[in-house]
Amino acid sequence: MSSSRRVAIVGASGYAGGELLRLLLDHPHVEVTQATSESNVGRYVHLRHPNLRGRTRQKFVSIAQLEPCDLLIVALPHGETMSRIDQLAQLAPKLIDLSADFRLSDVAEHDRWYGSSHVAPQWQKRFVYGLPEINREAIAKADYVSGVGCNATATNLAIWPLFASGIADRGRGVIVEVKAGSSEGGASASLSSHHPDRSHAVRSFAPTGHRHTAEVVQTLRGDQDDVDVHMSVTAIELVRGVLATAHVFAKGDPGGLELRDLWKAYRGIYGKEPFVRLVRERQGVYRYPEPKILAGSNYADVGFDYDPATGRIVAIAAIDNLMKGAAGSAVQCMNLMCGWDERAGLTFPGLHPV
Repeated sequence: MSSSRRVAIVGASGYAGGELLRLLLDHPHVEVTQATSESNVGRYVHLRHPNLRGRTRQKFVSIAQLEPCDLLIVALPHGETMSRIDQLAQLAPKLIDLSADFRLSDVAEHDRWYGSSHVAPQWQKRFVYGLPEINREAIAKADYVSGVGCNATATNLAIWPLFASGIADRGRGVIVEVKAGSSEGGASASLSSHHPDRSHAVRSFAPTGHRHTAEVVQTLRGDQDDVDVHMSVTAIELVRGVLATAHVFAKGDPGGLELRDLWKAYRGIYGKEPFVRLVRERQGVYRYPEPKILAGSNYADVGFDYDPATGRIVAIAAIDNLMKGAAGSAVQCMNLMCGWDERAGLTFPGLHPV
């Protein structure tokens, strides 16, 4: 594997870390050199990620044991990367961080939404937001890329064509309801993830103030005034998956917009995207996006509908929160940063039935 890039994963014992390992162990251009976990040092990786049994004999190491590599992917909890960034950046010329530490380009916005002062503000502008469908050219040129919030990713992919094409009335904002699976809460157990409490749940846990709102506002801003984004998030009986249902109003006379105009806008933005599929069928069970069939895949299914009586556009996107909302997007960014085929290691289409 002399021509492969050496990649190490920091924080590899969590769900996103496990997905990174699953993807990179089969990546045609990558050699996974090390995987860290402070609580599992010396243990085989497959004891934490049993689906990797027989795929690797690697053992977890400590961050202190990390050796230089070509690219470092960091999957530590929020707040930890920024406190280690000077140390981590010395280990590799390119770095991707899955946490929220460098997602927001404005440090003041980070402090507002995350409730604490950023400890490495000098690094904030060096990171590029890692959503390829919106930021591809900048990612390809970057040495430092931030991860994406899964709820923000589903929302952004649902509504981006409406704003990019000028169809949406920016002054009327966006209202979005996000339904999220339990893996969004991470691998560490809590009272809310305890099976008797989490099972059969339809639980509104963030009616207002969800932190991923800031990423949507940042994406829609461009060089214009901010768009009001009203996000609510509900936990549902699902392990993997996010479904964002966004309500946006069309500019001008509602009768002047037709469904074919929406098709044109969405095809214009996503027609050549390798991982975005437009889903709006006339019949059948899966007429609109649904996260169930995306488990394990890096695809985002995006759909829409329109009410000409009110001018309300309903934009819908489904993703696997651990893939397109985390590890999959990170690998997609890695491919861009290294000049490889963007689809490398990411062609698994999901399963049906599941």
